[in-house]
Amino acid sequence: MKQYNYPILKTLLDTDVYKFYMQQAVFYHYKNVDVVADFICRGDNFLGCYSGVLSEQIKMMRHLYLNDEEYIYMKSFSFFKQEYLSWLKSFRYDVSQVTINNYQGQLKIRISGSWKEVILWEVPILALISEIFHANCSPEITTTSAIKHLHVKLKNFFNATKSIDLSHLKIVDFGTRRRFSYQVQYSVIQTLKKEFPFLVGSSNYHISRMLNLSPIGTQAHEWFQAHQQISADLKNSQILALQIWLCQYKNDLNIALTDSINMNSFLRDFNFYFTSSYKGIRHDSGDPVTWGEKAIKHYENLGIDPRTKVLLFSDNLNFQKIISLYQKFNRRTNVIFGIGTQLTCDIPYVKPLNIVIKLVKCNGKPVAKLSDSPGKTFCLSKKFLEKLCKEFNIPFKKYKDTKIDKECSIYQ
Repeated sequence: MKQYNYPILKTLLDTDVYKFYMQQAVFYHYKNVDVVADFICRGDNFLGCYSGVLSEQIKMMRHLYLNDEEYIYMKSFSFFKQEYLSWLKSFRYDVSQVTINNYQGQLKIRISGSWKEVILWEVPILALISEIFHANCSPEITTTSAIKHLHVKLKNFFNATKSIDLSHLKIVDFGTRRRFSYQVQYSVIQTLKKEFPFLVGSSNYHISRMLNLSPIGTQAHEWFQAHQQISADLKNSQILALQIWLCQYKNDLNIALTDSINMNSFLRDFNFYFTSSYKGIRHDSGDPVTWGEKAIKHYENLGIDPRTKVLLFSDNLNFQKIISLYQKFNRRTNVIFGIGTQLTCDIPYVKPLNIVIKLVKCNGKPVAKLSDSPGKTFCLSKKFLEKLCKEFNIPFKKYKDTKIDKECSIYQ
């Protein structure tokens, strides 16, 4: 097994931008909220053998901090407040918040603590797992291999779009969490910046800074999940989450994620006030065409021109899917495409990991993600899942066969 005597992660900013956006909102509104997040491998990979190497890398993360140049960079964004940035400059990862075990060959990770601190663990841990795994399983793969394959894809893309007006096409790198490696991600985005005029930004703050790209992102499922136990009324939890976000960011970063408790439930809460106030919405599960049609109909039913709004597609995209969705929706609304794994871990003979870290508790009580793709639904408590379905008028039978992940004995 490949061993490291150096940190893979070199900077606090090597993560997704929405982590800082959510962290700032938590800093100002929920300083005393505690959460628990668990690692989930959706594939059949036995990753427990990497627990030791991963533990060593996580210990090294306690030395990461926001340096002076990075601090000045963050200050350049008007939506970041001085009090938060001063606190972030003093932030250090608390490695005691992370428990890692090899449990019968499965990699078990639990992160517990104050939400404003725990929130930064997810993306770098996933990136570490992916890089360690691929370094051991595909040691022959180099950055050159990745760029060579990228050039093949770009050639196919340009050939397939010769007769298509691409003047409104916008694509964003969303590939940090499951990248083959940092170097592959950086090289792929660097190449795209030079050769692909439709790249408008990256969700990675460090890469955005180094390559002078726009950092792009909004919020994640955990923002809505945590509100399931923060809100005094579960039925109004999404409404509270949407309202607090607007309170924090007003006209900035206002694209809302729709599938924390499925899209139909989201749209019922996404009233005229929210629909008018938010710039757009983001797709992350379920059929993208069905989702897009529902979104456009929702805007039209409220008397809002869909052409004034943004639909951001971000679920398992590749260039072929992007072309198809662009042709379907471009003339009817503003579309943006966030492409992740199929950009930063799309290399011949390499199978990307299907891994996530999800919030499972807030203030000691269970939370759930009720996705538009049943396979992405996750909860530790069948009782809470039933309650969530009842409160949002969702047929529980649709999710009754969902795997309810029992808490591993190592956490109890």
